[in-house]
Amino acid sequence: METNKGIIFDLDGVIVDTAKFHFLAWRKLANDLGFDFTKEQNEQLKGVSRVESLRKILEWGELELSKTEFKRQMALKNENYLSYVAKMDKSEILPGVQKVIDYLIENNIPFALGSASKNARTILKKINLLDEFDAIVDGTDVSKAKPDPEVFLIAAEKLNVKPENSIVFEDSVAGVQAANNANMISIGIGEEKTLGEADYVFNDFTEIDIDFIKKLLTK
Repeated sequence: METNKGIIFDLDGVIVDTAKFHFLAWRKLANDLGFDFTKEQNEQLKGVSRVESLRKILEWGELELSKTEFKRQMALKNENYLSYVAKMDKSEILPGVQKVIDYLIENNIPFALGSASKNARTILKKINLLDEFDAIVDGTDVSKAKPDPEVFLIAAEKLNVKPENSIVFEDSVAGVQAANNANMISIGIGEEKTLGEADYVFNDFTEIDIDFIKKLLTK
């Protein structure tokens, strides 16, 4: 297919659901520090960096930590999270995602990863997708968090595609805003009421048919 467009995927909540692992790891941290952490609170951490997430959790628990202890807790949380990641395999790819990726590969459509996760490469390797991406931009490549468009702009540059010809799949409000701020087409994966700022919203990839992808690429 002849197209000048490129696709950028967020990772967590789009290709895989590692939010559940983050939740378990953050909850253990909170419990170990003597307070509880709910799924509702976990929702507020979507797309938020590890440092900011810990700050929020400590606020909710009305707790202050020294700089050293803060760093130690962050490292512990990541170790705990990675113990779940270590058990991941191809079965963790969310329903409907693989058919879209297969279509892009078959039609030589360039696609990239644009994720805040510093564990993105590890996760992609576990689920056998690392070599499929034309470019990977993760938390180690960026200095500004979403809704700043930096991660997506770097991804588009690596794909050699103009921002306005880039299509982004995102599950967080900050991610959708980042795509919009980059002047890209934003596709929200999740609830309409949360992701209403996106150009299109689907509950998940099972609702996206290949015709929709074709239309986007030939517009």
